[in-house]
Amino acid sequence: MEGPRRRTVVRDSLGVAIATGTYGLGFGAVGVASGLDVAQTCVLSLLMFTGASQFALAGVLGSGGTPVAGALAALLLGTRNTLYGLRLAPLLGYRGWRRALAAHVLIDESTAMAVTRPDRDLARTGFLVTGGTIFVLWNLTTLVGAVAGEQLGDPRDLGLDAAVGAAFLALLWPRLTTPLTRTAALVAALVAAGAVTTTPAGVPVLVAAGVAVLVGALTARSSTRPDEEVPA
Repeated sequence: MEGPRRRTVVRDSLGVAIATGTYGLGFGAVGVASGLDVAQTCVLSLLMFTGASQFALAGVLGSGGTPVAGALAALLLGTRNTLYGLRLAPLLGYRGWRRALAAHVLIDESTAMAVTRPDRDLARTGFLVTGGTIFVLWNLTTLVGAVAGEQLGDPRDLGLDAAVGAAFLALLWPRLTTPLTRTAALVAALVAAGAVTTTPAGVPVLVAAGVAVLVGALTARSSTRPDEEVPA
């Protein structure tokens, strides 16, 4: 029974990983379009390895923002990985250097393929197969996308600079599944649009991210707040 269950986990994990890993093509092209060279784009995928944060950094740089503003935007989006780690650390049970390696492939997809498993062994299988396969494919396709994007010449002549925003929107859209997330995204977009004319490039992204963080904090606080006592 254990063998078929493991094969099912591997099959499902590979399906998710292959579909996700090919998105690296888009980041490779977007990275070059934002002003990075091929080597810088590939290093981002190798060391940062979290799609939303990578696209956020490229978006800020592509709009003329500073590297510091881009790094802050990427950091804000990457904070959710810390929450994933708190959930997965006791489930996977890694220690020492194994925990450090696991942390590097701690992303949305590897987390999703681990937390639904009934035991540690299957959770580790789903986590490692998903995270490891995506890491390899993401870096390979980033290289292909970056080289292809560089060969096209100046991305602005072809309108590829608009791909930064489009790619990030494509990454965000599937996550807007509830009225709260859609409202938060709309408010953040309106605030960012208002900040475009009054703040330096890159700051509107940080302001929008701050709105999302504030909404999340207020929502979490209201959901954990004990019911008020009704006087007799």
